[in-house]
Amino acid sequence: MIEQISVFFTIEMIYLWLTYGVIPFWFILIFFPQSKVCGLLTTSIFPFIILGCIYVYLIFYFYNTGYDFFENFELYLGIYNLTSLFENEIFIILIWTHFLAINLFCAAWIVRDSQKYFISKYLNSIPLIITYFVGPIGIVIYWFIRIFFAKKISLFD
Repeated sequence: MIEQISVFFTIEMIYLWLTYGVIPFWFILIFFPQSKVCGLLTTSIFPFIILGCIYVYLIFYFYNTGYDFFENFELYLGIYNLTSLFENEIFIILIWTHFLAINLFCAAWIVRDSQKYFISKYLNSIPLIITYFVGPIGIVIYWFIRIFFAKKISLFD
């Protein structure tokens, strides 16, 4: 059965499923942040279980194909080692899965936190869209909005 799955789910197919598969979660976070669907599906553990299972599948699949995971640690040796790793599509799909999971997690946190401070979903959509593309900048923008609504600067929460 694993062989049948691995024939269909090539790296390119997994990339497309991942890329298009997270869009409904982002759509719900941006347009329906106060709905029950958002609470049950998007800001819960559900999308991260899916992304985690995909990550485990990728690791299992690449392990069976003989991929050397210890090469990934070369990224800490310098920028040239990192650029050489990005020539490997296995490394790229693992990083892409990681990127999607982290940005979605940050967006779910932004939505939950904005509900605590009664921040408008229209105002909140700006940092969410930015978080989709460049996570850290979206979080910083949300933090500035949050300072205004919370009326305090809090580095710990």
